[in-house]
Order: sequence, then C-alpha cells, then structure tokens
Amino acid sequence: MSAASTRTAVAEAISRIPDPEIPVISIADLGILREVEVDDEARALVVTITPTYSGCPAMEAISARIRWEAQAHGYRADVVTRLSPAWTTDWMTDAGRAALGRFGIAPPGPASEGASERRGPVPVRLQRHVVACPHCRSDDTTEIAHFGSTACKALRRCNACLEPFDEFKAI
Repeated sequence: MSAASTRTAVAEAISRIPDPEIPVISIADLGILREVEVDDEARALVVTITPTYSGCPAMEAISARIRWEAQAHGYRADVVTRLSPAWTTDWMTDAGRAALGRFGIAPPGPASEGASERRGPVPVRLQRHVVACPHCRSDDTTEIAHFGSTACKALRRCNACLEPFDEFKAI
C-alpha cells in the first residue's frame, strides 16, 4: 500500500469513528473532528477534536479510539482538544442529521445565527420552539425534561403518536 493510500485510509478510518453515546453518527458527521494532520515520515498523526460541550464524558473514549485506529494503520496519534471556536450543531453534516432522525432522535435546527460571534446584549425573541417527532413527523410535541439521556439532548413526547424521543439541542 502506498503512503498516500495509507494516509487516506487512516484519515477515513478516523472520520468514521462512531460517537460512543450515539453510535449511528460518526465524529466527522457530528462535526467534532476538526483536522487530521499526517506525518508519513514520522508515522504520526495530530488529530484535532472539539467537544460538543466542556466536560463531555465521551471525549476520552473518542480519543482512545482515535489512537487505536491510528495504531491499527501503523501510526502514533496525538489528540488535541480545541475549545475555540466552540462547537455548534451547525457543524453537523446533513448525513449526520439524517442518521439521528432514523435513530429516533430529533436532529437540531439551526443554531442562532452569529451567536458564537455575538457580544453584548442577547436579543429576545418570542417564537414557539417546534420539534418534529422522528417517528411520525408530527410537529405537535412537548418537552418533558430539558435534559434527556445526555446533557446535549432534551426529552420530548409526541402528542400525536405518544412516543417519547430525544431532541438533540441546537447550540
């Protein structure tokens, strides 16, 4: 296998690593994989990731899996955690959002436009937060708890089909 194909294979293997809390979505589709730098001569990688929120318990498992995938391809990996700019659900891919929906988790809507760059007063808007049920697509849903199975999700119930489901919160 050539150096270029090995480099491509290891980068692709790392991008396909599933999120340990939501295994139907990869770290690339979740938007937390920021960069993979490859040094073929040193057989080393520097992989940069951004947690969905500070203190996310999945980051250590993701880092360990990155190092394991690198080693499986003959590389050593250093994992760098970059906190700035802060992760936003806008970094999720369309494929990742679709995977969440198929898994029964309502994908996030767009995060507030320009929220990460905004300084000063926070505008207040009056609007109803509409979340479609991932099971029957009804917009008639109710938030039961602001925190669901993980801190990045809310627990909701569909008033049409009565099924409970997680909503991945937009941030």
